[in-house]
Amino acid sequence: MAGLRLGPLLRHVDWETGTGATVWVEADRPCEAEVRCADGAGGTARTWQIAGHHYAVIPVTGLRPGGETVYRVLLDGEQVWPLPGSPFPDSTIRTPEPGADAAPVRVAFGSCRWAAPPSDASHDPVGPDALDALAQTLARAPERPRPDVLILLGDQVYADETSAETRRWLATRRDLSEPPGEQVADYEEYTRLYYESWLDPEVRWLLSTVPSCMIFDDHDVIDDWNTSAAWQRRMRATPWWRERILSGLMSYWVHQHLGNLSPAELAADPLYAQVRAAADGTEALREFAARADADPACTRWSYRRDFGRTRLLMVDTRAARVLDEGRRAMLHDKELAWVREQALAGMDGAPDTQRPGTSATTGPGASDTAGPGTSGGYDHLLLGTSLPWLLPHFVHDVETWNASVCGGRRGARWARIAENLRQRGDLEHWAAFPESFDALTDTIAEVGGAAGAPATISVLSGDVHHAYVAAPDWSRWSSRPPRSQVRQLTCSPVHNSIHASIRLGFRFGWSGAGRALGRLFRRHGRVARSGLRWRKTGGPWFGNQLMTLTLRGRTAHLRLDQAQSDPSGAGARLVTALEAEWAG
Repeated sequence: MAGLRLGPLLRHVDWETGTGATVWVEADRPCEAEVRCADGAGGTARTWQIAGHHYAVIPVTGLRPGGETVYRVLLDGEQVWPLPGSPFPDSTIRTPEPGADAAPVRVAFGSCRWAAPPSDASHDPVGPDALDALAQTLARAPERPRPDVLILLGDQVYADETSAETRRWLATRRDLSEPPGEQVADYEEYTRLYYESWLDPEVRWLLSTVPSCMIFDDHDVIDDWNTSAAWQRRMRATPWWRERILSGLMSYWVHQHLGNLSPAELAADPLYAQVRAAADGTEALREFAARADADPACTRWSYRRDFGRTRLLMVDTRAARVLDEGRRAMLHDKELAWVREQALAGMDGAPDTQRPGTSATTGPGASDTAGPGTSGGYDHLLLGTSLPWLLPHFVHDVETWNASVCGGRRGARWARIAENLRQRGDLEHWAAFPESFDALTDTIAEVGGAAGAPATISVLSGDVHHAYVAAPDWSRWSSRPPRSQVRQLTCSPVHNSIHASIRLGFRFGWSGAGRALGRLFRRHGRVARSGLRWRKTGGPWFGNQLMTLTLRGRTAHLRLDQAQSDPSGAGARLVTALEAEWAG
């Protein structure tokens, strides 16, 4: 009898018709996977194999628009989900009512979840897990509004920071005194990280009943992934690196990327078809990962999702970089053009011929015109970028200084010093790619100033292990200021920690003294001050947390919830630290 090894994860729910969804599973052997819904909807898919593991992405059809139905998972006809004796409510699929523009869209988001279980069940050294707290809150109070989508903005797994339990398991496979030591080395070891993360009982139930969108950040591969050309040359000369990067991209494609795609996009994906048709798809996926690492322009990990009149653009800020000094960019030209095109598509009633999202394996420009999307514009734009666009002012100035000095503005000696600092200090956000920062700002201004502009534009980010809200001041920006209300919403970690010295550094970064010191760095680097100003309007907050945006009509409501231990001893709870609202 086939068993359920991982999942189910409810991933894509069709907002255009309200009749379809996808569910991701891993089984322990080849089998027929089935989702069977209480209302008669369902779907089946045969598993496919990667490195001895068996997966399926099950398309569910026949759902009732505007409804909610309990579902079961069966493998070869035998029920494997829900688990016997589960303390959680039944997993359900909730579908939108197409055309119900007045209905709110609830988007929860965060990043940086170190999934290591505490050695002492009564004390978690990094505090309560915000996803556990969200799951417990929803399970205890089914009447509480559930997120329509959970956006995970990177560092879903930590390949370079393994738990004590995982290190013990790694030691049974290889000698940990040999590189990469206690970090993961290959695909099999990556699967261990996903088991540790997604078999957490609360998180497993949560991901089975709340649709999710995901994108990688550095720790999904390694800290500071693709920081610079010098970093990349050093890593590519490291004997264990090739296996690590290929395994990281392969495991991301399997566990995260496929679920971001709609059934139509999956059906059009040539690699997915090749893997499903093969007795073993490992080599085909490995060859793809090698191409993706060698040439970022041959793939696209970014994607688009429309939730009624809310548009999400998830932007790859790791693998799509150009690293050569002199032409460094957060996004290569085709990727940046794609972001702009998708943000403008369908505005002011113009037809939207761009397919909502393009598979990484079809690449930029391939099948971009397959089928109509939303027409008549949208009310809210969400730009999901794991790395914040607007940083504390001192941090922004140091990163722009660093980019200038690394590029040779102060000579070779200072370039070497700055490169060392860049790699040691994680100086690799949008500010560290100044032309890309300006290009993203121009895109936001263009979209926000266009006919039929959205009411709000929110840049959703994580990475920096604290939360804050920032708003730009467009009065000195050269382009026409946007009419849209624009916010930088940064929220992390979901479950991790931050050193006290770094907390102080981020607080200092927003201060007047930080701004003054930043001006000295800019002067040394011969960097002109950005024409864009911004101010912090909330935070910083530290601890494990999630933000939720509720988008209704032309209004956005933001709530920040922090995870705390329940005084009654009944697990974790969410405590609201901020509520704010704005409208366009």
